[in-house]
Amino acid sequence: MIDWEDIRHFLAVAQSGTLSGAARSLKVDHATVSRRLTALEAALDVRLVDRLPRSCRLTMVGRQVFERAMEMEAGAHGIARLAKAAHAPLVDKVALSAAPVLVTHLLAEHLTRFRAEYPDIRLSLSSEGQRISLSRREADVVLRMARPDEASSVARKIGTMAFGLYAHRTYVHLATPAKWQFIAFDESFADMPQQLWLLGLAGKRPVACELNLISEHLIAARAGAGVAGLPCFLGERERDLVRIDQDVPPFSRDIWLAVHRDLRKAPAVRAVMDFVTGAVSDNRDLSLRANRAGA
Repeated sequence: MIDWEDIRHFLAVAQSGTLSGAARSLKVDHATVSRRLTALEAALDVRLVDRLPRSCRLTMVGRQVFERAMEMEAGAHGIARLAKAAHAPLVDKVALSAAPVLVTHLLAEHLTRFRAEYPDIRLSLSSEGQRISLSRREADVVLRMARPDEASSVARKIGTMAFGLYAHRTYVHLATPAKWQFIAFDESFADMPQQLWLLGLAGKRPVACELNLISEHLIAARAGAGVAGLPCFLGERERDLVRIDQDVPPFSRDIWLAVHRDLRKAPAVRAVMDFVTGAVSDNRDLSLRANRAGA
């Protein structure tokens, strides 16, 4: 009999390409992954992985087993989703994954209200910048600034996040746009829409510093480090920041809410989706820039 846990560890190795990467994703130690992989190979009496000095490479049979194992994993997750959807109304744990800026500066401040309205739902709110898979049950609901493209998901646009240029009111070059220096993301975010927008506006003007969280951009701008491209709902809250993009074309990103189709009618999941939609729609400053530009 093949142990499902052995297969799960094999999948993690195949997907990460290393034993250490698999260990991190599964939150176990390196030795456990190695032991599980060896046990699966022994049970099947075939080598699945070539263990190279710095990576693991699937053998031909390993690739075939990987495809079947992925089907098994998808089936297991499907069973779990059906069971979750059948739970008693409004008594459940729901995992919500959202972009860091949305968790820190929007959703977290509404948690008291959510708890008061739904005391029997335990909301697990995670701040994730990377891609999250609904089909693999890495989350029940996701909130993103790009439309999720998983075939098994149901997604809808629930709002727009407008961006603007902000600097401290005492920024040394505030009145001299030619001397502005910008607060940007690093090269790992080169394709992110707001990074492209900001660098396009900067042109040949220098980048003062690179930080990889919107919260850090806000702090740097507040300290007078340069000009930051911030969501308007953040910039407008700051008394010491001024918006300096009056002559700049408006820029915004759509906000998308998605759920796996098997869970979309589960009462607890519906409650979380309604909560998120309300939190976004209640924040009038989210689309502030777009509204003013069209006024």
